[in-house]
Amino acid sequence: MLTDYLIVSGVLFALGVAGVAMRRNILVMLMSVEMCLNAANLTVVALQRYMPPHPESVSPYGAQVMTLFVIALAAAEVAVGLALIVALFRVKRSTSVEQLSELKA
Repeated sequence: MLTDYLIVSGVLFALGVAGVAMRRNILVMLMSVEMCLNAANLTVVALQRYMPPHPESVSPYGAQVMTLFVIALAAAEVAVGLALIVALFRVKRSTSVEQLSELKA
């Protein structure tokens, strides 16, 4: 049922937000953002599956196509994020968020 998917998606999104808010490790924060994106993807696909189609809809697979674009965007985000984390680790020998504030000056 739709409510089951929405509950799972809400729990995933809440865990992702909690991971970003509470953790100080950049890698964990990056994984939490990915969890939020996957929760949004699950919601979009579930809503498209269980809601009646729009009469002017061109394709019944619009949500799946959008989800694939979001996954591709997330992969690019991870590539850039990991490059930044490696650069930070080379300079500071740590992946802690507190080390980023020292790089401002």
